[in-house]
Amino acid sequence: MKVMTFNIHHGRGTDKQIDLNRIAKVIEKSNADIIGLNEVDKHFSKRSHYKDQINVLAKKLNMHQAFGPSVSLTSKDSTTVRQYGNALLSRYPILTEKIHRFDFISGLIEGRSLLDTTIQMNKKVVQVNVTHLSLNPFLHRMQTKFIVNQLKKCSHPLIIMGDFNMKPGSKGWRNVTSECQDVWHMAGSGKGYTYPSLRPRIRLDFIFATSGLDMMEAEVVTNIPKASDHLPLKAYFRL
Repeated sequence: MKVMTFNIHHGRGTDKQIDLNRIAKVIEKSNADIIGLNEVDKHFSKRSHYKDQINVLAKKLNMHQAFGPSVSLTSKDSTTVRQYGNALLSRYPILTEKIHRFDFISGLIEGRSLLDTTIQMNKKVVQVNVTHLSLNPFLHRMQTKFIVNQLKKCSHPLIIMGDFNMKPGSKGWRNVTSECQDVWHMAGSGKGYTYPSLRPRIRLDFIFATSGLDMMEAEVVTNIPKASDHLPLKAYFRL
């Protein structure tokens, strides 16, 4: 099983061009089975031509899809809800999907969430979560605390991935790894830097996994670095 996390920056590459064909090519060339995506637009704005990006990618790649909005906007002039958030592509059937919005403080809506899915992989069920955490230290602590509590409730082998906006060894990282393992820490080689894509010097994108999943290898995908401002991170598992 090949799993990948990729912050696609609403399809906008380092050359300032919106190109979902390029994003699809990165995913296709990776040969990943399950892909978590951050910064995905769904009819959101002019910046992404109001496209339903996850639907476009799912059709191009012939994959199952799930979407977890972090921001939802409505307008008097249209019945279409404009959304932005996390998404999932899978070669395997998606059994369930649930969105946990990180609206912990009344009146403060930053636009962060957790997409929580279960996937049928042959005869086994795997829980797959996708998230994108805050840059604000206080909100980041609240979000990681919520994630750790969710991990404690997990009844299936679980993979959680995304742009965590934290450094390896940080307090947030230590909190998450108290309940699961950092795949790069266990199976990667080198620094694992994913940001910025053209000259990566920091690791912001992570894949974590609970027991029951055998981590074999992890790698940073570098085949089309200008496709986004982040590089994808891919991991190999054996069930």
